[in-house]
Amino acid sequence: MKDIRRNWLLYLMFLPVAVYFVVFAYIPMGGVVMAFESYSRQGGMFLSEWVGFDNFHYFFASGKAWLVTRNTFVYNIMFLGCYTVFSIVAAVFLSEIRRKSFKKLSQTLMFLPYFISWVTVSAFVYNFLNYEYGIVNKILHYVDAQALDIYSNTSYWYFLLPFLYVWKWVGYGSILYLAAIVGIDQEIYEAATIDGATRIQRIARITLPLLKPTMIFLLLLGLGRIMRGEFDMFYQLIGNNGLLMDATDIIDTLAFRSLMGSADFGMASSVGLYQSVLTLIIILAANWLVRRYDREQALF
Repeated sequence: MKDIRRNWLLYLMFLPVAVYFVVFAYIPMGGVVMAFESYSRQGGMFLSEWVGFDNFHYFFASGKAWLVTRNTFVYNIMFLGCYTVFSIVAAVFLSEIRRKSFKKLSQTLMFLPYFISWVTVSAFVYNFLNYEYGIVNKILHYVDAQALDIYSNTSYWYFLLPFLYVWKWVGYGSILYLAAIVGIDQEIYEAATIDGATRIQRIARITLPLLKPTMIFLLLLGLGRIMRGEFDMFYQLIGNNGLLMDATDIIDTLAFRSLMGSADFGMASSVGLYQSVLTLIIILAANWLVRRYDREQALF
C-alpha cells in the first residue's frame, strides 16, 4: 500500500490493463471445466455431465493431434524467426538513412500492411494467384510458362505464408527495434568513427550486440504465443480447402471447425487447454534456458 500511495499515478495508468486481463484472461479460465464435460445447454458450464478425459481421448484418437501440433509449432517458429531477422534488418537500414523525408516515407510504407486485415489480404492473394484468372497466371500464360496452382499444391504455402506474415508485421517489429537503436548512446558511434570503424563495423560491433537484450525479450514474448496460431491468417487464406488441410491445419482452425461444425464445446475446450499447457511448458523451458545463459535477460 505504501508503494501504491507513492506511485499512484503509475498504478492508475496500469488499471485499464489489469481490468482487461482480469475480464478477458482470468475470468474465462473458469471455462476450462468444459474440457472435462459433455457440455449441454440445459446443464450449462457447471452442471453438464462430467466425462473426465474423454474429450482429450477423442482429440488424440482422431489422428489430428500430432498433425495440427506440428503445423502450429513449425509455422510459428518460421514466423518468429523470419519476423525477428527482417525486423532487425529493417530497423538497422532505417537507422542508417540520413534523409528524413525518405526515412519517414519508408517507415510509412513498411507500417501500412499492419493495418490491412487478413480478409483483404486473402482477396489480394486470390485475385493475384487464382489458377484460372489470377493476374500472375495470366502473365505466365502470356509468356507460355506453366501456371501456378497454389490452391491445390501445398508446397507453395510453406513459402507464401511466412512471406505474407513478414510483409504484414515487419513494419511493426522494425519500430520496436528502431526504438532500441535510437536509445543507444551516440557517443559510442562517434568514438568508433574516430577510431576508423566503417559503417558495417559499427553495425556489427555496436548496434547488433546492443540489440541483443531487446531481441531476447521479444523472442521470449513471441514464444509465449508459439502454440497460438495466426487463426485469422490461416482461416482467411486457406479456409476449408481440403487439398491444403494436412499442410496448413493448425490447432486454432481445428478447434474452430469442431465448434462450428458440431457445436462440440467440450472438444473445442479440450483443444484450447491442450494448446495452453503446451505454450506454458515451452515458455518455462525457454525462460529456464535464458536464465542459464544470462540471468538478467530472463523474464522471471
